[in-house]
Amino acid sequence: MSLLSAKQDEDVMAEINITPFTDVLLVLLIIFMILAALLVPPGFEKSLANKNNSSNPTPPKNKDIEVVVNNKGVIFVDAVKTDQNGIYNVMVIDRLKRGNKHVSITADTKAPYGIIIRILDAARAAGLEDVGFVTS
Repeated sequence: MSLLSAKQDEDVMAEINITPFTDVLLVLLIIFMILAALLVPPGFEKSLANKNNSSNPTPPKNKDIEVVVNNKGVIFVDAVKTDQNGIYNVMVIDRLKRGNKHVSITADTKAPYGIIIRILDAARAAGLEDVGFVTS
């Protein structure tokens, strides 16, 4: 028996043990995941355009449908004042007149959130699928 065990000790180990290597890689992966979570700011960090309280915004320069909402919740579609209930009719009329155009929404940072949702809903109901927010 002693001859057999001595022969086994003299043989060269031809297999590579990858368990320590795998352990090191997993530890590095965990460290990078924690660092990535700490370095990236959470949430949607965009600054919206801070429009003043002007009662008559400038008319649009391009052929897009421009919707402006000031901080008091007053809605202007292509420089024409409308209300929350009339936005649905205005969107349908604009689509019939001008076709399927891009809708650009520019809202004050203090504009009521519900009005923005109504504008998005009105655009979808009118069949306008290309809607975007203008930021500064």
